[in-house]
Amino acid sequence: MTKKSKRETDTSTEEKIKEAARKVFLQKGYSATRTRDIAEEAGINLALLNYYFRSKEKLFYEVMQEKMQQFFGELLSIVNDDSTKLETKIELIVSNYITVLSENPELPLFVLSEMKGHAEKIKKILPVQKISNNISFIRQLKERRPDINPIHFLMNILGMTVFPFIARPAFNHIAATNKNELDSILKEREKLIPLWVKAMLKAK
Repeated sequence: MTKKSKRETDTSTEEKIKEAARKVFLQKGYSATRTRDIAEEAGINLALLNYYFRSKEKLFYEVMQEKMQQFFGELLSIVNDDSTKLETKIELIVSNYITVLSENPELPLFVLSEMKGHAEKIKKILPVQKISNNISFIRQLKERRPDINPIHFLMNILGMTVFPFIARPAFNHIAATNKNELDSILKEREKLIPLWVKAMLKAK
C-alpha cells in the first residue's frame, strides 16, 4: 500500500468512527455509550477503534467539540459583527439555530442532559469564554432597550427556537401531527420568531 492510499484509508476510517460516535453519543449520552457501541455502529472491531482513539473521553471531546464549535463559531461571527444591524442578527441567529437543530434534532436534549450530569465536559467544549457583555449583539440591545436586561432577549430567542425541538415528541402526540406537518411548522418559525422578538423590542 502506498503512503497516499494509507493516508486516505486512515482518514476514511477515522471519519467513519467519528460519524458513528456522533450518532451514538447523541442517542445515548456520554455515560451510557460504550466504545464497543461505537465500533459496532462504525462496522469495525474494537481494537481498530482503540488504535485511532485511545479512550471514549478523547473521542467524545473531538467529535462534540467539532460539532459545537462549527455551530457556535457561525453564531459568534453573527453576534460580533458590528456592520450587521440588530434586526438582521436576530433573523440570522434564528435561521442558524433552526437549520442546525433540524439537521441534529437530538442535539438540544443531549446538551441539556450532559450539562446536568457532566457540566465540566460541556463547558470545556462550548466557546463560552468568547461570549461577554462586550459583544456587538448585546451592546446593540442595550442601546435599543437600556431598560431591559439583554439576557431576557437571549432567553426568549433560545426558548422560542430550541424548546419546540426538545418538546417535539410531545407535540407529535398532543397535536397529532405527522413528521412533515411538524417540519413545516418548525420551518415557519424561522420567519415568525424574528417578528415576535422585534415586537418585544418595541413593547413598552
